[in-house]
Amino acid sequence: MTVPRIGVTPGDPGGIGPEVVVKTLSRPSVLPPAAYVLFADSGVVAAEEKRLGLRLAAREWRPEDPWEAGGYIAHVSAPGWAAVHGRVSAENGEASFRFFEAAVAEARGGRLEAVVTAPISKAAWNLAGLPWRGHTDYLAQFYPGAIMSFWSERLKVALFSHHRPLREAVAAVRKDALVDFLRSLHRSLGKIPGGPFTLLVAGLNPHAGENGSLGREEEEEIGPAIDAARAEGVPASGPFPPDTVFLRALGKKEAVVVALYHDQGLIAFKLDAFATGVNATLGLPFVRTSPDHGTAFDIAAKGVVDSRSMEEALRLAAVFSASGS
Repeated sequence: MTVPRIGVTPGDPGGIGPEVVVKTLSRPSVLPPAAYVLFADSGVVAAEEKRLGLRLAAREWRPEDPWEAGGYIAHVSAPGWAAVHGRVSAENGEASFRFFEAAVAEARGGRLEAVVTAPISKAAWNLAGLPWRGHTDYLAQFYPGAIMSFWSERLKVALFSHHRPLREAVAAVRKDALVDFLRSLHRSLGKIPGGPFTLLVAGLNPHAGENGSLGREEEEEIGPAIDAARAEGVPASGPFPPDTVFLRALGKKEAVVVALYHDQGLIAFKLDAFATGVNATLGLPFVRTSPDHGTAFDIAAKGVVDSRSMEEALRLAAVFSASGS
């Protein structure tokens, strides 16, 4: 049986990423059949196995060998990583980047169908001198049309902009850029199972501008962008008041909310699906998903971590990979 090849990265060694990865991969019965390849320093994995009292039944990854369903480990050396939980460090930022970089290189080379990433610390990447604001920003250098989206059983959200200061995000809301985004999103969603999808575009201002009395962006930028996209066959509508657009989409499998900046989309999404939501990067030649939570340094190594979001990220990666997305 041919199974998808899915790379997995453990994220920041000081956060909850290694725990959710080891917990999930140690229970293969909860996951779809796939070859799961963990890209990590073997020391990080061994330390987490010992702490949790678990053991991964993983083989050494040899990309030239035939693939089978099950677990593999691809050792990625990160000699400076610190086995200290609950704090930001440059060493762990560098380690988490090396793991991710190695997995992406294999996916870009066609040796993986998907990459599933546990959370990194953007502050740690910054301390390590890395110029990217996160996974999606790194991928965007290779694939400028990469889109950050979030998936759950009841709600789907795509972000027009993501890790940008709010002042920059608001300034970026311009007709031409939004038309390009809607066009790219529609094209990417055409490769995803469960469609066709419709796009519900949020407004920027309270009450979607109230016909211009509470802001002109809806009248001058967002509305004209939606009209132009619809003229090209993109099934977009709006702009809808930001405080009600998520209710319009909730429970509707075909609906995707287009949020104009990070927190506009993520507050609603995480309120509904914090423990089970999945972050999926669209517009790539391979699948990339991750849990929708962060490193959670405050609860790292305390034995209270919920791994369901990682499980869902792995399941979604397998589904998208099997569909040829």
